[in-house]
Amino acid sequence: MLTIVLAATIHVSVQARAVKPGELVLCAITLPGHQDTVHVRAFGHDIAAYAVGDHEWRALIGIDLDTKPGTYGVRVDAGGVTATEQLSVLPKKFPTRRLTVDENFVTPPASAEGRIAADAKLLASTWAHSSPDRLWTDSFIRPVPQPANSAFGTRSIFNGKPRNAHGGADFLSPAGTPIHAPNAGRVVVARDLYYSGNTIVIDHGLGMFSMLAHLSEIRVHEGDRVDEGQVVGLVGATGRVTGPHLHWAVRANDARVDPLSLLAVLGPTPRASEPATRSKR
Repeated sequence: MLTIVLAATIHVSVQARAVKPGELVLCAITLPGHQDTVHVRAFGHDIAAYAVGDHEWRALIGIDLDTKPGTYGVRVDAGGVTATEQLSVLPKKFPTRRLTVDENFVTPPASAEGRIAADAKLLASTWAHSSPDRLWTDSFIRPVPQPANSAFGTRSIFNGKPRNAHGGADFLSPAGTPIHAPNAGRVVVARDLYYSGNTIVIDHGLGMFSMLAHLSEIRVHEGDRVDEGQVVGLVGATGRVTGPHLHWAVRANDARVDPLSLLAVLGPTPRASEPATRSKR
């Protein structure tokens, strides 16, 4: 593991599947003595750090899928010591798909504009208000057993019109497949949304969220606390989709990151297809 000396008294180890757009970076901070708080800032966001021992802290840094390649500062404040290290984000080319579909699927009717705007406002507010406490425990798990079949970050062009990048991973699970909470947290959204259909958002705390979309059935309520592995709903085909599947999206301090990156860094055991590699300077 790469060890970076940020200051005479602070050490940080950086682990990630890759340091590229759409990836999650785990920073392990070692201090010379006990501290009540550690502050981390990266990519224009304050990143909540959490203690895992008397001298050990962790921080999860999300690199949004639209982040441009380049060098970005990671600042750590602890016990009156401030240090900055540079994180080099490498380029990543996301796939593009061009499809010709029914125009009604591409352009929503004018009557839906108000609902779409309300949904967007709800989600923006949700991402901005995470629990200050770490609600997750141990490792994150796949919400369904099937592998992902749709690449995170794919740029779609429907009928010649560019759409937003695919901000999650799709799992081609049969309708009715139980969906398990990827980790513990609090349900902050459990309702029908225009694009994503029956949708659940779980706040795992410290800026980490899981969004589970297109469900046929929601089995939790807003405000519920859920445990890792708890069944929260069933796979379906609600919202703007053409068939049953689970869409799992992850936000880390407002950065859209690949759920498979989360599993590579904080999953039980990385699969051969998603190895956890160390970052290189």
